[in-house]
Amino acid sequence: MTAPFAADTELTAGDVARLQRRVRGTLMAGQVLAGLGMGSTLSLGALLAADVSGTPALSGMAATMATLGAALAAVPLARLASRAGRAPALATGATIAAVGGMLAIVSAGIGAFWLLLVALAAIGVGTAVNLQSRFAAADLAADATRGRDLSLVVWATTIGAVSGPNLIGPGESLGAALGLPPLSGAFVFTAVAQLSAAVLYVVLLRPDPLRVAARWEVQRADEAARASGLATVPAIATGDPGGVRLAFVAIALSHATMVAVMAMTPVHLADHGASLVIVGFTISLHIAGMYALAPVFGILSDRIGRWATILIGQVLLVASLLSTALGSESEAWVVVGLILLGLGWSAATVAGSALLTESAPPARRTILQGRSDLVMSASGAAAGAVSGLVLTAIGYSGLSFAALGLVAVVVVLLMLTPRAGARPPAGTLDSR
Repeated sequence: MTAPFAADTELTAGDVARLQRRVRGTLMAGQVLAGLGMGSTLSLGALLAADVSGTPALSGMAATMATLGAALAAVPLARLASRAGRAPALATGATIAAVGGMLAIVSAGIGAFWLLLVALAAIGVGTAVNLQSRFAAADLAADATRGRDLSLVVWATTIGAVSGPNLIGPGESLGAALGLPPLSGAFVFTAVAQLSAAVLYVVLLRPDPLRVAARWEVQRADEAARASGLATVPAIATGDPGGVRLAFVAIALSHATMVAVMAMTPVHLADHGASLVIVGFTISLHIAGMYALAPVFGILSDRIGRWATILIGQVLLVASLLSTALGSESEAWVVVGLILLGLGWSAATVAGSALLTESAPPARRTILQGRSDLVMSASGAAAGAVSGLVLTAIGYSGLSFAALGLVAVVVVLLMLTPRAGARPPAGTLDSR
């Protein structure tokens, strides 16, 4: 399988397409494993933090540290990918998350809250791996299917996100059988799943897609240059700064909008007498909206363009915020709003990620992807922190109306960004 990719062998479109199919399948499997490992433990993180610290007031530190871990790992993992390839970067991140799972068990056993915080940050690195995986799926993708390939990896997160929380019970039973402290059994699944994902990346992401993509891009650029009589192809060297800027803003602010409203919805529903069943059902539907229809938006972004699909995402976010603002007293309208919130996030994230990949200059593409993930995670963390203050000051409806301001920024930038930046210029990346 590696013979066609020997250093002295010219690549063919067929070879690259076959490798892309294997890469995509490997990344999807890795997403499922990561989701299974993280879905249960992040759900238990708040409970374990309260138990180890001895006070519910510190339970929120679980989500904070996990988000911080993802943000801090984004750029270093991207730099590692740029130097050594996707497989080492993804495997390193998954291994760190696995170590975090082990440290969480130890922290519960010795009652060390500081160690639990370190463990949760390490587990959060797994989220950075998940985010980087969607970009890895686009490394070798053809122009016509980049959005679809990227979105399929995003979609695979659905399996882990839905199944992971169901491992809490079995995790506790396993923990009891192993003599582990209460609430720590599920972290065994985290360690095993993340280590399995790391092995998967090392074994199956060969040859490395990022390395092959670099060779393929140079080869295609040389062919285009020869055909046009030019020494170089300017579009490949310079990229599209407007597209990069739009992608950064659309991904970050759409994520901030989603986190701000989603984080406060359980609080709002509980304050208005909703049962835990309703709260859980609402969040489950929201998560389904985030991931389940990602391939639809991926295909849509390939067919009508990244610019138009990002706009569709913003329209869905506006519909969501109006639903939660005007129907805040109705459980049904809040549920509808949360579903639309997930769909809007999905459209903007999938199309924005594809736009960033094809707009960034090849020499800086991986680093810019890492910076985008950093900004995305930081924006979500800031929105989550501020949303509680806004909820207290002006209520759930006010929070929803305030979030419309974030959507407005994206829409204005969309209007100011030429549509040409929303689709790859013909022949600049590949023409399979």
